[in-house]
Amino acid sequence: MKFENLESKTVVLPIDNIDTDQIIPARFLKTTSMEGLGGNLFRDWRYNPDGSPNAEFVLNKPAAQGARILIAGDNFGCGSSREHAPWALVQYGFRAVVSTSFADIFKGNSLKNGLLPIIIPPDIHAELLKWPGIVLKVDLANQKLILPGGNAVEFPIDSFAKQCLLEGVDELGYVLKQEPAIATFEAARVGSINTLA
Repeated sequence: MKFENLESKTVVLPIDNIDTDQIIPARFLKTTSMEGLGGNLFRDWRYNPDGSPNAEFVLNKPAAQGARILIAGDNFGCGSSREHAPWALVQYGFRAVVSTSFADIFKGNSLKNGLLPIIIPPDIHAELLKWPGIVLKVDLANQKLILPGGNAVEFPIDSFAKQCLLEGVDELGYVLKQEPAIATFEAARVGSINTLA
């Protein structure tokens, strides 16, 4: 799915060091599909032991419904390397997570699965934590997070990952799109080998 320019209200989860087991508990890792994982995102925080929704958890509040940008604490996605964590976030409806830092494996898994991890300076991040529900815009092509009022903050992203997100392909999809160029190269190579023979 292509990453178009995104405009969304935010949900704020101001907790540092949220690990992948908190994002999607290990008991839900038996599946090899994304389907249904969104319902178990932050399962042990979203639901009480009896299975009823925890009314105090931010995602269960009416104001959070429809938000596609999560403002998280520092070092988001630490812990074990499970691709199910970004799967659950995307299945729930998030397309971007904003933080001051991400665990490397989580960051890589996110970029491969349509979730944009946005790293911003601590001072801007601290301000965003104070204003849950504000509307932000994400301009991936220009690598800018646009704040209310129009001020923009640039964020880093690997150029190949950016291209894949903009085209809506994973690494394999990107290679498959190069098939005509690969075929042309191979035909020319075989032709030059035959000429030498």
